[in-house]
This record gives sequence, structure tokens and C-alpha cells, in this order.
Amino acid sequence: MSKVVLVCALLVVAALLGWWWQTRSGRFRAAEPTAAPLGRGAAADAGAVTTPAREILTSADLVAPLGRRATFVQLSSEVCAACVSTRRVLGALASEHPGVVHVEIDAADRLDLVRRFSVLRTPTTLVLDHDGVVVGRMTGGTDRRQALTALRVLSGRGTGSLSRTGRAPAGPPPADPDGSRSP
Repeated sequence: MSKVVLVCALLVVAALLGWWWQTRSGRFRAAEPTAAPLGRGAAADAGAVTTPAREILTSADLVAPLGRRATFVQLSSEVCAACVSTRRVLGALASEHPGVVHVEIDAADRLDLVRRFSVLRTPTTLVLDHDGVVVGRMTGGTDRRQALTALRVLSGRGTGSLSRTGRAPAGPPPADPDGSRSP
């Protein structure tokens, strides 16, 4: 009898972990600014005066131009099923919205970016503004709704209604930034 209870308990724990993993997959999370020394010299090196700083990627880093409005940088791997669907979603969004660019990078070829952004799984998509500032990331397979949430946050619309993690509130599907409803 105790073995049956143990097996049932393990199944419940596994189901809860699977549910937790699934709810986090693809969700937009806003980037947290890090404290960076302001200015130069010993006082700045000691961290006496700090200012919020964000990671920046340039078109030279990506070997591709940045979007005038937003850039989705997708770090993928060769044997990643979710990378294919994410590529399709982000590519469609980039073709539908002027100024939005999708750049896919093989994580194995760019280990410098993998280390710099602590990429633990693919796909990981970095969301950049028009200046290349990383404003957030999506880890795991991303659907259209999640990508549109990232664009809304980037365009400054709806930021007050999003939680700290970037999760959109429950309700009707979000409108595309151009005003139409997503399917």
C-alpha cells in the first residue's frame, strides 16, 4: 500500500512540475536593469555612484540590421522542435509589422551570446528596442499572443496592465499594435 501512495505522490509532483514548466514557456519577461558605475575613475570602479544599465546588442553583434521598431533575436539549436514554431511565429510577425525584424542565431555558433545572456534552453528570444537595448526575453516556444505582448510592452502600450513578469491579464486576446485583433 505504501508503494502505491509513493507512486501517486511522485505522479502528482511530476504533473505539478510539468504544469509549472509549461506556464513559464514562451512568456515575455521584462529585463531588469543592472546597476552600472557612472563615470570613470576609482570612485566609479568602487561603485560609489551607479545608474541603471541595460544590455545592448548592435547590428555588428547580430551581423544583421536592427529593426526600426523592434528586433526579436532568437537563439536556437539544430535539434529543437519549439525553435521551428517560434521561427514561424516571429517571422510572420516581422513580415506583418513594419520596423520589426526577426534574427535567428544558432546558439552553438554564438556561445558568446549564450554565456552573456545566460541562455539555458532553446529557443530563447531576446526582445530589443530600436536602439538594440534588451528590454526582455522569452524562453521556450513562443506563440503569437506572447510575441504581441512583447511588442505592446516595447511600444509602451499596456505596460501598466502587465505584471512585473510581463504576463498579460486575463481577458480578450490582445490587439495587434496596429489595432487589429490577433487570431
